[in-house]
Amino acid sequence: MPITPQSLNQLPFNQQPLNQLPLNPSLTRRQYLAAMAAMTLPLASVHAAMANRIRGALMILTTPYTITGEVDYEDLAREVEFLDRCGVQGMVWPQNSSEQRYLSEAERIRGFEVIAEANKGRDMVLIFGVQADDTAGMLRYAHAAEALAPDGMIAIPPTTANSLEEIRAYYRALCEITARPVFVQTSGGPDIELTIEFLVDMARELPQCGYIKEEYGNVHERMLALSAYRPDPIRSIFGAELGRGWLYEMRIGTDGVMTGGAMYGDVYARMWQLHNEGRAEELRDCYSALLLIQNLDEQIPGVRLYVLQRRGIFKTTKSRRGDYQFSPQQIAEIEYRLQALQPYMLPG
Repeated sequence: MPITPQSLNQLPFNQQPLNQLPLNPSLTRRQYLAAMAAMTLPLASVHAAMANRIRGALMILTTPYTITGEVDYEDLAREVEFLDRCGVQGMVWPQNSSEQRYLSEAERIRGFEVIAEANKGRDMVLIFGVQADDTAGMLRYAHAAEALAPDGMIAIPPTTANSLEEIRAYYRALCEITARPVFVQTSGGPDIELTIEFLVDMARELPQCGYIKEEYGNVHERMLALSAYRPDPIRSIFGAELGRGWLYEMRIGTDGVMTGGAMYGDVYARMWQLHNEGRAEELRDCYSALLLIQNLDEQIPGVRLYVLQRRGIFKTTKSRRGDYQFSPQQIAEIEYRLQALQPYMLPG
C-alpha cells in the first residue's frame, strides 16, 4: 500500500514522516508551525535530520525463551527496560542474532507489539526487522511493523533473489509501505554482492534506503567508499560483528554499531560516550575489556546467554540453536573476564 495522506493520518503525530504531515484541526499552534516548517523541507533534508538521530549504539535484542522453549515476552520487555537504563541510543529486533529464522510469523509479530509497548515513553530509537525469504513474506512483516510506528525498519535481502534487480524490487516494495528509514543489510541474503554502486543508486531512487548496515567482504574498505556519498544519498553507515571493529569504525567516522550485544548494552553506550567526548585512551581500554569477553564466544558457546541470565535480564539460557550448559571451569573463566568490564557496567 503506498503512503497516502489518509494512511498518514492514522499514525501518531510524532511518528509521521515530517514532510508529509496532513493538516489536523486538533494540532496545537506549536505543532502546526513545526509541521508547516517541516513541509517546506525536501525529503532529503528530512532523512538527513533523522540520520542525525539514528547514531550510536543500537543493540539487536536477544530473543528469550521459557524453560519449555516458548518465546518469553516478559523477558523481552525486561530487555527493553534494561537497555533504556544502559543508555543505548536504540534497539533492533529481530535479526540473525535474535534467532529470527527460528521464530514463527506469529511470534515475530507478537514480539513487535511487546517491544513497541515496552518502549513507550523511552528515548530509544526502535528499528524492526522485516526481512523474509521473498517479497510477499517481507510485506506481511512490514505492514505489521508500520502499524506500530517504529523509527525505522531493517531488511536482509531476500534469499530467493537471483539478481540485483530482484533485490531492488524487494526494497522498492518495502518503500511503498513505509516512508521511514530502511536499513539495507549487505549480508545474510543470497550470494550476490550489493555493490557500492548498487547501494548508492538505490538510495538515490529510494531515499528511505540510504541507511546501510555494512557486513560484506572488506567491510572497512566498503565503509570508506560509502562515506564518499554522505550525507546524500547515503545517510548512515553502521557496522556489526559484535562491535569487534567498532573502535576503528568510530575513528574513520561511521555512524554507529548495530549488533547483538544487549547483555553488554551499558558497555557499548559507554564506548559511544567516550568517543564523543574525545577520551581516546579510556575508549581503547573499554574496547579492550569488551573484546576479552567476546573472544570467549567460540570457546564457550552460549556465553552471551549466560551473561543475560547472570545480570537478571533472562530467566533461562534457552536457545533454539542448542542447549547450553556451563561447567565450573567455564563459569570461572566467564566471571574472570567479566571482572574487567565492571568499571563500565551498571551497578548490581
